[in-house]
Amino acid sequence: MIPKTHPRYESLLLREKIVKASEKGYLADSAMIAHGRGEAFDYLIGEKTTYPAKRAMYVAVAALLLSDNPVISVNGNATALAIDEIIELAREINAKIEINLFYRTDERVQIITSLFRDRGYKEILGTLDDDIEYFTDIKNSRSSASKSGIYTADTILIPLEDGDRAEILKKSGKNIITIDLNPLSRTSKMSDVSIMDNIVRAIPFMTKIAKDLKTQDKKVLMDMVNDFDNEENLKESIEQIKIRGI
Repeated sequence: MIPKTHPRYESLLLREKIVKASEKGYLADSAMIAHGRGEAFDYLIGEKTTYPAKRAMYVAVAALLLSDNPVISVNGNATALAIDEIIELAREINAKIEINLFYRTDERVQIITSLFRDRGYKEILGTLDDDIEYFTDIKNSRSSASKSGIYTADTILIPLEDGDRAEILKKSGKNIITIDLNPLSRTSKMSDVSIMDNIVRAIPFMTKIAKDLKTQDKKVLMDMVNDFDNEENLKESIEQIKIRGI
């Protein structure tokens, strides 16, 4: 039991979620390393949502609301850290959720499928019985994509993603949004909108934004997307790390 008075309570709580998910068998062996890397970057920004991250989230939600077939891609870590919040966001913006794993095994897919369905989300894609297509340019198990989901999506939110897939999905003409605490990663650089924030803060905040933006005129949303410069926003994100380090 982690005492709430511990100065690292929130961080330790997330670590515990990752450990429990690993024990349940749906995380890859490298999942803890990936989480630790993200935790280090989160520490550098003071474990708070920065202004550039908020700006990117508004643009991301606007893009998702404007999309014809938006999809949220989830892996083991995203499921462990924010499954309920992801479901809430998906329902708020009318997006699909699809399982996509770098180290894909039937066992991991089945466990994650059950976790979503047990929470009442029966429409989960990327399951063992889904209609799957493949991106031939992706040379790993993440080449798989649901025919009605990522394969035909126009906008994809890919939190905690690997760079090669983000790059290829973008080259295929899709709008790519990422949540990545590392502003220097290939995923962040290749995406159309990069949110430098912890997924446990970003997803709930995006849901709140969606409730507001859904009432806005479509032109307002389009202007938000068109006026956004991801490269400049990433530079501001890096400055936040520098300011914190001074």
